[in-house]
Amino acid sequence: MKYKEVKNYIGGKFVQSDNKRLDVFSPLNGKIISTVPLSGYNDLDEAVKAAQEAFPKWAGLTSKKRSEVLYRYRTILKNNIKELVSVIHDEHGKTIDEATAEVEKSIELTEFACSIPQITAGEIMKVSDGVVCRTEYVPLGVVASIVPFNFPHMVPHWSLPNIIALGNCMILKPSEQVPITAAKIAEMLKEAGLPDGVLNLINGDKDIVEAICDHPDIKAVSFVGSTKIAQIVYKRATSNLKRCLALGGAKNHLVVFPDADLEMTANDIAASFSGTSGQRCMAASVMIAVRDVNHIIEKLCEETRNKIPGLNLGPIISKQSRENIINYINKAEQSGAIILVDGRNAKVEGKGDKNGYYIGPTIIDYPNNIPMPEEEVFGPVFEIIHADNIEEAMFFENSSPFGNAASAFTQSGGLANEVASKASAGMIGVNIGVPVPREPFSFGGWNDSKFGVGDLTGKGGIEFWTQLKKVTTKWRKQEKTDWMS
Repeated sequence: MKYKEVKNYIGGKFVQSDNKRLDVFSPLNGKIISTVPLSGYNDLDEAVKAAQEAFPKWAGLTSKKRSEVLYRYRTILKNNIKELVSVIHDEHGKTIDEATAEVEKSIELTEFACSIPQITAGEIMKVSDGVVCRTEYVPLGVVASIVPFNFPHMVPHWSLPNIIALGNCMILKPSEQVPITAAKIAEMLKEAGLPDGVLNLINGDKDIVEAICDHPDIKAVSFVGSTKIAQIVYKRATSNLKRCLALGGAKNHLVVFPDADLEMTANDIAASFSGTSGQRCMAASVMIAVRDVNHIIEKLCEETRNKIPGLNLGPIISKQSRENIINYINKAEQSGAIILVDGRNAKVEGKGDKNGYYIGPTIIDYPNNIPMPEEEVFGPVFEIIHADNIEEAMFFENSSPFGNAASAFTQSGGLANEVASKASAGMIGVNIGVPVPREPFSFGGWNDSKFGVGDLTGKGGIEFWTQLKKVTTKWRKQEKTDWMS
């Protein structure tokens, strides 16, 4: 195996689990590169106890002292980008450029957490004669974050830096498909001086997710994954009286008008739906072609054919996921949809291995009488439906059960504003294929793309991972008496 076996990380040490282990395959070539434990409740309980032990001292530090650890961690990340990129490439299959961009985004997220001492200063006000009120953000205690396979480094950083900067202690549960990157995160935080027990790493599958939702000493849970599982996690965690924010799937609609810039639109859409092989919840999924945009569709097909598996397009995470995507394309074709670009039998080129889980980018055009399935594909598949006007386009967009992102491609400010105001999605783009907000603006969708209140990153994350304490103070008896005295 290329990498040593993955262990849990509890109380500052990598420890074995007595439970059975699962093979970790590289999607680049289908080879086993490591093994990961399928931890049980006892492993989790040990991690929670370590976090509880570390919490009083960690929470008792000033936010400035806590942020100093993150400053050092940021430097370590920057100095070890190549190592991290290599691991992400091996276990996820991302191209080197994509993996590099992922780590750079993690650094940006860490930088935001470093600013938390300035953001969480609280408020103070004299509310009556001799009476003062103030607020402060108080950590919750032991919290947990359950993260997916598609961004093994970045998505943990949606929560991890904020959680620890705010004074909490943490249980991180990575995807069992990409556990090696998470172990690297733990090693680097240890090097940065993070006290033992503040971060604990528990590997596993469905059983450990359920255990996290059930454990009585975990105060809050975040989850990122499919909508089906997000619903289950949200219901289970909240039924145990935990705070929970669960982010689900998406099927993002792009409303494209005839006046859209030809080159920019084609380039952005091709990059959006094929980037990370379409395995991201912000990928472009559906074009709503308003009136005649055939010139844009032709250019998009031309750009898409430049995305070559093994050369500038990575593989799908698993053999089963690849088969599911191919089956989806087959069913679309059988329903009468037109396959404009077909990636099912695409040739693997460059350094790509023919045994890897590759599939080429695919564009499917649905004539008006053929319904498009309302399900997330999670692969390099882009679908086109047609609308006669903006009202019909917005009806299609609003009919989607998801609500992560929507974009308008046009040179008309009026049309762009109408899409932005009427789209039922939490993140909107104008001539942007992947409208992810940058810090301090927070990430979060609507509808079946999110369960719970608030957002996970940015300022929204501060509110989720803390509770607000309000202190009212009076020091001397006042001559004037009112309801406050």
